[in-house]
Amino acid sequence: MSNRLSLTLAVAILLFTSLALAEQTGPKRRVLAADYSGGKKRLALVGPAGKVLWETKINNIHDVHLLENGNILTQTDWTRVVEFDKEGKVVWEYNAAKANGNEGKKIEVHAFQRLPNGDTMIAESGSGRIIEVDREGKLKKKIKLKLDNPNPHRDTRNARKLDNGHYLVAHEGDLKVREYDGDGKVVWEYNAKTQVYSAIRLKNGNTLIGTGSGHSVIEVTKDGRIVWAVSENDMPGCKLAWVTQVARLENGNTIIVNCHAGPNNPQIVEVTPEKKIVWSFKDFEVFGNAMPVAQVLDIKGDVIR
Repeated sequence: MSNRLSLTLAVAILLFTSLALAEQTGPKRRVLAADYSGGKKRLALVGPAGKVLWETKINNIHDVHLLENGNILTQTDWTRVVEFDKEGKVVWEYNAAKANGNEGKKIEVHAFQRLPNGDTMIAESGSGRIIEVDREGKLKKKIKLKLDNPNPHRDTRNARKLDNGHYLVAHEGDLKVREYDGDGKVVWEYNAKTQVYSAIRLKNGNTLIGTGSGHSVIEVTKDGRIVWAVSENDMPGCKLAWVTQVARLENGNTIIVNCHAGPNNPQIVEVTPEKKIVWSFKDFEVFGNAMPVAQVLDIKGDVIR
């Protein structure tokens, strides 16, 4: 083979690699996701054809939301929560390390949520509290969290305010999911015995949990019975690793974000109640092996929120 032909093939291979697109099985969808691994550190919106429609650099990240106005609520590191508009301009930000009594403290944020009244809920690890702040960063509400093993990095993972005004919190360090009422009283608790990442309350009153180090998703009743689960090796073609965010769709299927599973496995899947994969997403060019958050769009019904 001539040197010129060898060079041409090498360039072609490099070009093909650089243009590699996201792999989706099933219906084509937009995916908003982020990866904080070395060399990636990117939050991106990937279109149905696999091309990046929007992206920004981030550092550490454990939560993200596409808001109803089309803006993106996310974080750029463990303390700074920001809102980007459609052009990528920061239109709101809050630094938990420098506000509302946290100066000089070790603080990390692993969950946040825009509330219907326009305020923002933020779960603070380190200070061990959930706060709500307005657009000016003024503290409107705070509740103290119960912590058996306080740790600035592990107090919380995802947390959500429920429609009844309660808060559902995944406590990674305590291996538990707790529900707090509006005054901070624990009204429900589930011992997952794993480093839980997420919990959402379903319409039937059950709780869907991404078990983190448990390599599984479980649905539990109010009295703590597991009524549905998908585990590490239940789905051919997808080995579950650190299970992070989860969502239950109106059709009964479940969205699972599969972090740290390696390039042989999809990073996100949609699975039926019978544990059959009907959609998957994998992109190890734009993202890497540390993609803990994703919001799957273009589907009827609920998305990760």
